[in-house]
Amino acid sequence: MPQLLCENLTLGYEGKPVVTGLSFDVNKGDYLCIVGDNGSGKSTLMRTILGLQTPMSGNVTTGDGVAPDEIGYLPQQTAAQKDFPASVLEVVRSGCLNRSGIRPVYSKQEKQMAAENMQRLGISNLSKKCYRELSGGQQQRVLLARALCATRKVLLMDEPAAGLDPNASAEMYELIKDLNNSEVTIIMISHDIAASIKYATHILHIGRESALFFGKTEDYVNSDVGKIYAKSGGEQQ
Repeated sequence: MPQLLCENLTLGYEGKPVVTGLSFDVNKGDYLCIVGDNGSGKSTLMRTILGLQTPMSGNVTTGDGVAPDEIGYLPQQTAAQKDFPASVLEVVRSGCLNRSGIRPVYSKQEKQMAAENMQRLGISNLSKKCYRELSGGQQQRVLLARALCATRKVLLMDEPAAGLDPNASAEMYELIKDLNNSEVTIIMISHDIAASIKYATHILHIGRESALFFGKTEDYVNSDVGKIYAKSGGEQQ
């Protein structure tokens, strides 16, 4: 069974459908980019996958050893979150809170996991730094390390390179690809078609009211919708 299976979803809010008939699956090791114009339902789908919103109809199920609470999440940051007055180490370790339960301290294993993820993402030297003093690219690395403390199976990301300069953006995409190469399944909302084509194994393109494409990236490139968006330069508004 796939790690994530979405079957015939109708998504919306206040009783008004945004997208209907949405079906796709994500298997271990996939790198799925979810693309589409603003208002097409990408964020609504992300909230539904995370269990924060109930679909109007259809089903979302997890399998292949993945429980619903074993999906890590890297959201877009608000201005207030970027100004969070905590150390890098504290932010990364907070990714273990779901498994810590009511324990007042982190276990030795959880502390080791945080240290390993910080090393993996090249931020060990920033452990004592205040999070709000970091650059945008450094903050995203910290949040990625935090998400890895929550799970090493499936990561959902909402435009992780948004707001970063070109160099930091390229570094972030390479980091995510490295994680995917180590069998972390990636599901990413992206406005950048060019980057999606470069890195993803699969594309889900959502249009107004319905899915326009779901399948392998090489097939997307040769599809009617893929040709249109790739030719437009790869950026969606």
